[in-house]
Amino acid sequence: MMKISTNSKKDVYIHAAIITLLLMVLFFGFFFVYLPWSTNHGDAITVPNLKGLTMEEAENLLDERNLDFEVTDSTFTAGVKPLTVLSQYPLENSKVKQGRKIYLTINTETAPMIKLPKLTEMSVRSAEQQLLVSGLLKPDLEYQNDSRQNEVLEVKFGGTKIDAGSLIAKGSKVTLVVGNGTDSVEMDVPCVVGQLYDEAQIVIKGSGLQIGTVIYDPTSTEPAGTIIKQNPECENGNKVHSGDMVDLWVAGNPPN
Repeated sequence: MMKISTNSKKDVYIHAAIITLLLMVLFFGFFFVYLPWSTNHGDAITVPNLKGLTMEEAENLLDERNLDFEVTDSTFTAGVKPLTVLSQYPLENSKVKQGRKIYLTINTETAPMIKLPKLTEMSVRSAEQQLLVSGLLKPDLEYQNDSRQNEVLEVKFGGTKIDAGSLIAKGSKVTLVVGNGTDSVEMDVPCVVGQLYDEAQIVIKGSGLQIGTVIYDPTSTEPAGTIIKQNPECENGNKVHSGDMVDLWVAGNPPN
């Protein structure tokens, strides 16, 4: 049997080491020199904040940075202009390569129609929460004489009563008619004749009533601003209900 000399083994080891070294040079050269150079590594572009911009503004801003975009979703948000960017991916300040596509969600041009939820017999607080969940705005409140305090009696839209299930544009505002806790109990008419107008206002409003028509009489001999007559009168046992109007006649000329 032929024996391999020590020198031959040494040569094999040297050759193997050289081959290994060359492979390592090629490996590191490919991943740390050629690949970064071929992919423009280090030339990262910062993604701008596009939220709140119109599509035209977003497109111009991305063009300036050699970035592309694609609208992947659209939804409706009340109070936001149509075709406005709502969200983006990658997020602002992300580092991306030239030509990277930015995916956008925009606000739709038309509000979708939704069904008005049942709000009657609910508390005002619960009804407001239900409206917000349904995509409607916080409602206006209109109080009405009724013993059911802070309970929704009916719903109005555009001044007209609407029922649960009616179609209404998302983002709309309705009016809730709410009980004020007072029933149709009669009360005596407060007497304000002889009082100054400012004092009479306090008395009338403090009684749960409203100021109706105010008529000024420049021919009166009473001091200016004095109440000389009211309707309904407080004599003869006249009765009113909470929220009723009281008309006033005032001495002198109306204020400028």
